[in-house]
Amino acid sequence: MPSNHALTRRLALLAAGATLASPALAQPVAGGRTVRVVVPFPPGGAVDITSRLFAERLGGVLGQTVVVENRAGAGGLIGADAIARSEKDGSTIGLLSATTYCASQFMHARMPFNPQRDLMPITQLTDGALLCVVNAEVAQRNGWTDFRALIEWSRAHPEEVRMGSSGPGTSSHLNISAVNRFADAKILHVPYRGGGPAINDLLAGTIEMMFDVMPALMPHVESGKFKALAVSAADPIPLLPNIPGMKAFADLGLGEHSLVNWNVVSAAGGTPAPIVQRLFEASQAVARQPEFIARLRPLGYGIVLSESPAAVAQMIQAETPRWQRIVEISGARIE
Repeated sequence: MPSNHALTRRLALLAAGATLASPALAQPVAGGRTVRVVVPFPPGGAVDITSRLFAERLGGVLGQTVVVENRAGAGGLIGADAIARSEKDGSTIGLLSATTYCASQFMHARMPFNPQRDLMPITQLTDGALLCVVNAEVAQRNGWTDFRALIEWSRAHPEEVRMGSSGPGTSSHLNISAVNRFADAKILHVPYRGGGPAINDLLAGTIEMMFDVMPALMPHVESGKFKALAVSAADPIPLLPNIPGMKAFADLGLGEHSLVNWNVVSAAGGTPAPIVQRLFEASQAVARQPEFIARLRPLGYGIVLSESPAAVAQMIQAETPRWQRIVEISGARIE
């Protein structure tokens, strides 16, 4: 799977293609009606931020109205189910993650839909590692100078480090479950209905920590409210070259752990191929816009585009066993 570690060489090509027009883009989606971009989390989180940046530009590319609708809950499954049950005309789309496509089926005792049958992947759009941040004042008070100190402190104070996540079954939930298991950490998982509410509580000191996707966290790192300690990828990422990846903590048991999440533009399963192709070309046109690239880069997301709808479906199929293994390692189970 492409990683945002190697995207620099692609940016010139993406920007060069920004002005290319396609005859397919002249055709309206859903008969020219309003297109709904479903966000499976509340406002303020990473997926919400990315979806809104995407939707703002998609309307101009398609030449029709595009609106955003937040449908939060169940770790993103409520929003994904709304897409799966929507009309097969491209009028409802959304950004869905690796956990929805590849991991949820192995965590949930009951799924409201079948990801392979009921969702239509159109193109991958982004990928990014998770970022571990803590409330800066709490970190100073407790001596959390780095990620190692946080892990050791949690061992000595079981469940007194409370980590907010975007919800049960999300990548942040899977990641902290694996970190607890590998490093014998004692961090308490506190699920929220999305990243936005968790961030508010971390700012207030109601929880102490988050390990989540980066776009919604970075502004608070830059303001000094949050202290960044580690990324969930094996190695540091270009945006934060001085923040260690998991390989740096091999002695804690985390040397083999690495988690990078991704988002795919998706529609209802069974959407006709001509509509999928129009949405594919429109989504890629948005992602090639230099302003869109520039807005996402400082937030820690890389642009990763699929060669075709078939290629993203193949990527999802290839990624599923790896995410199944992450679920098994984490021990996460949702009844």
